Amino acid sequence: MASPVVPARLLDLTRLVSRLGRGPLTGVDRVEHAYLGELLRRETAVFGLVRTAAGFLLLDRAGLGGVAAQVAGAPLVEADLLSRLTNRRDPLRGQAEATVRRLAIARAPAPLLRRLLRGVPQGTSYLNVGHSNLADRTLAALHTRCRIAVLLHDTIPLDHPAFSRPDTVDSFRQKLASVATHSDLVIHTTKTTREITEQHLRRAGRVPPGLVAALGVSPPHPAMMPDGLQPTQPYFVALGTVEPRKNHSLLVQVWTDLARHGPPPPLLVIGGRGWARPELFDQLAATCGMRLLSGLPDSTVASLLKGAAALLFPSLAEGFGLPPVEAAALGTLVIASDLPVLREVLGRYPIYLDPTDSISWMETIKTLSLQNASNRRRSVLSPPSWEDHFNTVLYSESCGSRI
Repeated sequence: MASPVVPARLLDLTRLVSRLGRGPLTGVDRVEHAYLGELLRRETAVFGLVRTAAGFLLLDRAGLGGVAAQVAGAPLVEADLLSRLTNRRDPLRGQAEATVRRLAIARAPAPLLRRLLRGVPQGTSYLNVGHSNLADRTLAALHTRCRIAVLLHDTIPLDHPAFSRPDTVDSFRQKLASVATHSDLVIHTTKTTREITEQHLRRAGRVPPGLVAALGVSPPHPAMMPDGLQPTQPYFVALGTVEPRKNHSLLVQVWTDLARHGPPPPLLVIGGRGWARPELFDQLAATCGMRLLSGLPDSTVASLLKGAAALLFPSLAEGFGLPPVEAAALGTLVIASDLPVLREVLGRYPIYLDPTDSISWMETIKTLSLQNASNRRRSVLSPPSWEDHFNTVLYSESCGSRI
């Protein structure tokens, strides 16, 4: 029997809207942005759902195009009175919400979400890939008109609570319970994360149908480098938000030890400030040879990656690992933590090291810094594509229906 074709798709854009005006997109934001671009390219009717401080907004295709333009750099409008009242502590978020409110075809306070959803056809597929709005009340309202598909990137807050902000662990557990209750499909990015996630879903009472679809990786083309940014000697790059699980403290230890024997090679630490303790930022700024960089355009980051002796990725936990895949796609050597998920995604491409063994990292870096570029360069890794991802997700034979 032929699988039914969905009448429309409803993409949750709450995460992406929260990032408008805040610089380059990060990992999860990029995924939501990729879904936005793909759904706009397809002929199936498409809508967007955004939760603001004042309630929910419903966007049509034109409104989604407006959000895409904002991501591309269109200026935000001034915050209106409603945004000023509801976002007093975050004026930039107020501007983003005021901008998207102008693009909406309907809006409603949160308790009236079911009424708002009358604006989408019955049987619409709701896609949530940013972990926003995964609450019982919201998903129950959506389920009255939609089939629900959720992409769960990882369960790190439950597996490694020490690597998450204390206030997020219980809320993430509640989100996972809501997904277990209401989801028609769960999308996993690797087999490794699927196995771990489904253990948590089972404990929550139900394991929804699932599939594995690797995230697409499309590294930007390297750009001309601004004067003075790229070191003239062999250098290394660490890429990712500065937070405990990224294990920047190991790199501080390694570079401190290297400096005892002479000037260490330059290390460019590229990434925004996460929730790491303030003293870590002080250590990164004060360590000989390290340079903190943030807010760089993607094309500049690609140039720095391509010219580096290696990407250093000593992470203690990952759901997928976008930075090392992007580096490998540029042909840059990767030195990474020996994590099952990284071995699944990257295979034999990286040099794998114990993320707690600073001596092994130091010796490997010393050896590489003495090699010429031709000895360090590796063949380019062919990364997973967004085309394969969407072919898997938007038509799921395993679930017998389109999503």
